[in-house]
Amino acid sequence: MAVRIKIKSDTGILPTKGTTGSAGYDIRARLDEDAVLKPFERRLFKTGIYIEIPEGYEAQMRPRSGLAIRNGVTLVNGVGTIDSDYRGEIMIPLINLGQEDVVIKDGDRIAQMIIARYEDIEWDEESGFTGTQRGTGGFGHTGKE
Repeated sequence: MAVRIKIKSDTGILPTKGTTGSAGYDIRARLDEDAVLKPFERRLFKTGIYIEIPEGYEAQMRPRSGLAIRNGVTLVNGVGTIDSDYRGEIMIPLINLGQEDVVIKDGDRIAQMIIARYEDIEWDEESGFTGTQRGTGGFGHTGKE
Protein backbone atom coordinates (compact mmCIF):
# COMPACT_ATOMS: atom_id res chain seq x y z
CA MET A 1 0.00 0.00 0.00
CA ALA A 2 1.27 3.48 -0.80
CA VAL A 3 0.88 6.18 1.86
CA ARG A 4 1.79 9.79 1.06
CA ILE A 5 4.20 11.29 3.58
CA LYS A 6 5.83 14.67 4.11
CA ILE A 7 8.76 15.18 6.46
CA LYS A 8 9.11 18.70 7.90
CA SER A 9 12.61 18.57 9.26
CA ASP A 10 16.17 19.30 8.17
CA THR A 11 17.10 15.76 9.22
CA GLY A 12 13.89 14.15 7.99
CA ILE A 13 13.70 10.47 8.82
CA LEU A 14 10.96 8.31 7.37
CA PRO A 15 9.24 5.94 9.79
CA THR A 16 11.28 2.72 9.68
CA LYS A 17 10.87 -0.88 10.74
CA GLY A 18 13.51 -2.36 13.05
CA THR A 19 13.44 -5.70 11.20
CA THR A 20 11.66 -7.09 8.15
CA GLY A 21 9.28 -8.96 10.46
CA SER A 22 8.36 -5.89 12.51
CA ALA A 23 4.72 -4.84 12.31
CA GLY A 24 5.24 -1.29 13.57
CA TYR A 25 7.18 1.59 12.04
CA ASP A 26 9.30 3.54 14.52
CA ILE A 27 8.32 7.18 14.97
CA ARG A 28 11.01 9.59 16.17
CA ALA A 29 10.90 12.78 18.20
CA ARG A 30 11.78 16.02 16.40
CA LEU A 31 13.17 18.40 19.02
CA ASP A 32 15.21 21.60 18.98
CA GLU A 33 16.69 20.62 22.35
CA ASP A 34 16.56 17.69 24.77
CA ALA A 35 13.32 17.38 26.74
CA VAL A 36 13.16 16.12 30.33
CA LEU A 37 10.00 14.17 31.08
CA LYS A 38 9.55 14.15 34.86
CA PRO A 39 7.69 11.37 36.73
CA PHE A 40 3.96 11.51 35.94
CA GLU A 41 4.47 14.42 33.54
CA ARG A 42 2.56 14.39 30.25
CA ARG A 43 3.87 16.13 27.16
CA LEU A 44 3.08 16.28 23.45
CA PHE A 45 6.10 15.57 21.21
CA LYS A 46 6.46 16.73 17.61
CA THR A 47 7.58 14.28 14.94
CA GLY A 48 7.88 16.43 11.81
CA ILE A 49 5.76 13.81 9.99
CA TYR A 50 2.58 14.43 8.01
CA ILE A 51 0.79 11.53 6.30
CA GLU A 52 -2.20 11.06 4.01
CA ILE A 53 -3.87 7.84 5.05
CA PRO A 54 -6.19 6.21 2.48
CA GLU A 55 -9.89 6.23 3.34
CA GLY A 56 -10.87 3.04 5.16
CA TYR A 57 -7.58 2.97 7.08
CA GLU A 58 -6.24 4.50 10.28
CA ALA A 59 -2.78 4.97 11.70
CA GLN A 60 -2.46 3.53 15.20
CA MET A 61 0.24 5.03 17.39
CA ARG A 62 1.42 2.56 19.99
CA PRO A 63 3.97 2.65 22.82
CA ARG A 64 7.43 1.23 22.31
CA SER A 65 7.88 -1.72 24.67
CA GLY A 66 11.56 -1.01 25.41
CA LEU A 67 10.86 2.60 26.41
CA ALA A 68 7.95 1.43 28.56
CA ILE A 69 9.76 -1.36 30.42
CA ARG A 70 13.12 0.43 30.86
CA ASN A 71 11.82 3.91 31.67
CA GLY A 72 8.09 3.67 32.37
CA VAL A 73 7.30 5.91 29.39
CA THR A 74 4.14 5.14 27.44
CA LEU A 75 1.43 6.91 25.46
CA VAL A 76 -1.06 8.91 27.50
CA ASN A 77 -4.00 7.43 25.59
CA GLY A 78 -2.62 3.89 25.30
CA VAL A 79 -3.15 3.60 21.56
CA GLY A 80 -3.80 6.74 19.54
CA THR A 81 -5.77 6.81 16.31
CA ILE A 82 -4.99 9.09 13.40
CA ASP A 83 -7.96 9.31 11.04
CA SER A 84 -7.73 9.28 7.26
CA ASP A 85 -8.97 12.87 7.01
CA TYR A 86 -6.33 14.35 9.38
CA ARG A 87 -3.60 16.32 7.60
CA GLY A 88 -1.71 17.88 10.51
CA GLU A 89 1.61 16.92 12.04
CA ILE A 90 1.71 13.63 13.92
CA MET A 91 2.13 14.44 17.60
CA ILE A 92 2.89 11.81 20.25
CA PRO A 93 1.47 12.28 23.78
CA LEU A 94 3.93 10.68 26.20
CA ILE A 95 3.67 10.16 29.96
CA ASN A 96 6.44 9.10 32.33
CA LEU A 97 4.98 6.53 34.72
CA GLY A 98 8.42 5.82 36.15
CA GLN A 99 10.08 7.24 39.26
CA GLU A 100 12.97 9.05 37.55
CA ASP A 101 13.33 11.82 34.97
CA VAL A 102 13.63 10.57 31.38
CA VAL A 103 15.50 12.57 28.76
CA ILE A 104 14.03 12.51 25.25
CA LYS A 105 16.46 13.61 22.54
CA ASP A 106 15.96 14.63 18.94
CA GLY A 107 15.66 11.48 16.84
CA ASP A 108 14.75 9.16 19.75
CA ARG A 109 12.22 6.48 18.85
CA ILE A 110 9.17 7.39 20.93
CA ALA A 111 6.29 5.40 19.39
CA GLN A 112 5.47 2.88 16.72
CA MET A 113 2.89 3.21 13.97
CA ILE A 114 0.63 0.54 12.49
CA ILE A 115 -1.61 1.23 9.50
CA ALA A 116 -4.83 -0.77 9.91
CA ARG A 117 -8.02 -1.20 7.91
CA TYR A 118 -11.34 -0.47 9.55
CA GLU A 119 -14.92 -1.08 8.48
CA ASP A 120 -17.79 1.38 8.39
CA ILE A 121 -20.86 -0.17 9.94
CA GLU A 122 -24.60 0.25 9.91
CA TRP A 123 -26.26 -0.10 13.30
CA ASP A 124 -28.96 -2.78 13.25
CA GLU A 125 -31.10 -2.17 16.32
CA GLU A 126 -32.57 -5.41 17.58
CA SER A 127 -34.66 -6.23 20.62
CA GLY A 128 -32.62 -9.33 21.44
CA PHE A 129 -29.34 -11.06 20.74
CA THR A 130 -28.46 -14.64 19.87
CA GLY A 131 -27.70 -16.59 23.06
CA THR A 132 -24.18 -17.89 23.82
CA GLN A 133 -22.62 -20.14 26.45
CA ARG A 134 -21.04 -17.12 28.14
CA GLY A 135 -24.10 -14.91 27.97
CA THR A 136 -23.61 -11.74 29.99
CA GLY A 137 -20.70 -13.08 32.09
CA GLY A 138 -18.21 -10.22 32.49
CA PHE A 139 -14.65 -9.69 33.71
CA GLY A 140 -13.03 -12.91 34.92
CA HIS A 141 -16.14 -14.92 34.11
CA THR A 142 -14.44 -17.56 31.95
CA GLY A 143 -11.67 -18.14 34.50
CA LYS A 144 -14.00 -19.22 37.33
CA GLU A 145 -15.10 -22.76 38.00
